[in-house]
Amino acid sequence: MLEIPNDSLEEIVEGETKLLVPKASITQKVPPKEPAFFNPKAKLNRDFSIIAYAAFLESFKGPKIFLEGLSGIGARGLRVANELQIDNLIINDLNPTALKMAEYSANLNGIKKVEFFEKEVCRFFSNFSKKGKRGSIVDIDPFGSPAAFFDCGIRATMHGGILSTAATDLQVLNGLFQGACKRKYGGIPIRAEYGNEMAIRLVLGCLRVVAARLGVEVIPMFVESDMHYYRTYVKVLNRPDQQENIGYILHCKNCGQRQMALEPRQECELCNSKIEVAGPLWIGKIFDKKFIENMLNQVPKLQVNKVCEKTLNKCLLESEMPGTFYTLDEIAKKMKSSPPKLEDIVENLQKNNFVASVTSFNPTGFRTNANIKEIVEVFQSIQ
Repeated sequence: MLEIPNDSLEEIVEGETKLLVPKASITQKVPPKEPAFFNPKAKLNRDFSIIAYAAFLESFKGPKIFLEGLSGIGARGLRVANELQIDNLIINDLNPTALKMAEYSANLNGIKKVEFFEKEVCRFFSNFSKKGKRGSIVDIDPFGSPAAFFDCGIRATMHGGILSTAATDLQVLNGLFQGACKRKYGGIPIRAEYGNEMAIRLVLGCLRVVAARLGVEVIPMFVESDMHYYRTYVKVLNRPDQQENIGYILHCKNCGQRQMALEPRQECELCNSKIEVAGPLWIGKIFDKKFIENMLNQVPKLQVNKVCEKTLNKCLLESEMPGTFYTLDEIAKKMKSSPPKLEDIVENLQKNNFVASVTSFNPTGFRTNANIKEIVEVFQSIQ
């Protein structure tokens, strides 16, 4: 049984799963790392994981093995084992107290097929990097940057499996520390309204480069941006990637025009001003339309937050749209007027023969293939 005093712990239910958690992680504003780390605010993030993994497992034919590199008290892995159909749960953490709590929670839920490891992440993953031993779902949820674990995480993911990583070093990825971002992710961001999408594309770009070095292809299936973290879900295929999917975001601070391109340019094609360049980063699709549809089909079967379905419906609309988005405030500020309704701008762009949709990245954001001048003209027609 547990060695820590029981009055500092409590049982909660998340989804359909009972979890033993430190009381302080629920009562304090910032969850403490001792005796073990548990973030109740990340429930939404775990809900999305459950939906994504349910969608993946439904059509996956191989052995259903879930590997979790940094499990904490095991909340995510235990929910996967309890709420979905998997063959084996293997969780790892360097904190022995966290693992004891995970073991206790596994017993609470009657989860039998579970193994516990207490190793450094990459040492843990190296146990599962041989063919026949790899995980079909590999999950990495660190404090800060996941970049150090991309190599061993990819090696531990079987052909056709899913690798999901979370990043919480938001300041680095959003352009506050450009040098640190270049060192960790191999590209630089710029400060912009769509900074969260740029951050996720930097993470995906880094994953793509590491995978290419290993002769492996990664295909983004779903990404999620929340206040505290960015999360990516990629399918891993044991074949070289032949696609041209690494490039740059070119952003003109003067007129607001932006686009993705394979090569950087110096001048804005609309106003000839100097361009700011972000990257190298991922310029391919970030949502797989069929996978998002499958996720939406899973929602009614699961105990998840209502917000998930709303967000996924937005992901579905934007899955085939151009990269980067605009916000209502950004355009209204440019025109020195109050912003129109989001539905109106999307509808009017479509009426003018542009593609347009809302985005899951920002409540007032929209995607379109119209350039900034054309967007402004549509805005003016609504005023």
